[in-house]
Amino acid sequence: MDTTTPLPPLFISHGSPMTALEPREAGLFMRQLGPAIERSFGRPRAILVISAHSLTREPVLLAGAQHAAVYDFGGFDDRLTTLRYDAPGAPALAVRVQGLLQAAGLPVHMVDEGGLDHGIWTPLRYMFPDADIPVLPLAWPPHWAPAQLLALGQALAPLAAEGVLIVGSGSITHNLRRIFGGGRMNVDQPATPESTAFREWFVARSAARDWDALAAYRSVAPHAALMHPTDEHLLPWYVAAGAGGRADAPRRIHASVTFGDLGMDSYAFGPMAPGLAQALGPPPP
Repeated sequence: MDTTTPLPPLFISHGSPMTALEPREAGLFMRQLGPAIERSFGRPRAILVISAHSLTREPVLLAGAQHAAVYDFGGFDDRLTTLRYDAPGAPALAVRVQGLLQAAGLPVHMVDEGGLDHGIWTPLRYMFPDADIPVLPLAWPPHWAPAQLLALGQALAPLAAEGVLIVGSGSITHNLRRIFGGGRMNVDQPATPESTAFREWFVARSAARDWDALAAYRSVAPHAALMHPTDEHLLPWYVAAGAGGRADAPRRIHASVTFGDLGMDSYAFGPMAPGLAQALGPPPP
């Protein structure tokens, strides 16, 4: 049964491409997340995804009628290229989103093309493995500041009450060069102090609804440049947060780390976030 209850926008850390083969704690969480959403809010009518790997000079809606997995990476396990996620597209939703962004005075383009990068199909394969919910990727400009991306998310906010699950996909910390170039190839390595400090700063500033600090994270968060040499993996957080609104504190609904540095935290936004957290239950010991 499709949802009529507003859905909480989400930020999901998809990590490295290997998450698709090695779920670990984050993948197990994603497997629980889809059913928890359906139990609490009903089945999403469609999913709008803002991924760290679909980047453009101005917002672009991929409005094709059909999608397939795009293997936008190299140097990883060849088995990744055998994984599929042939979800339907959402052309009608694309028209609705185009109207919302235009009404907000934001630039937007629409192309009759499909394709899901690994930041989209990795979490969705765990959350909704049947690939039967229409998906609309929104490519976005990585040069936009957090304040601009919060405004982009705010323009998308009405969709949450229309059965659309809004998902930002990235990683709460993301410096693969530090991991793979620094010889820290042990996936079970404990969290580094730098990763922990950055991630816990985000939790604390979120709980305080300190939107000014969150938007200025690059200059005020501990180890910001180290955890995000480039920030395209964090910026989808702001789109999802904008869609949830500023009245409610962003809520971390999952926390884990791989390779010591790669944060896999996920967040929910808006007034429905506590209900989703309750449906997920306490994290495993």
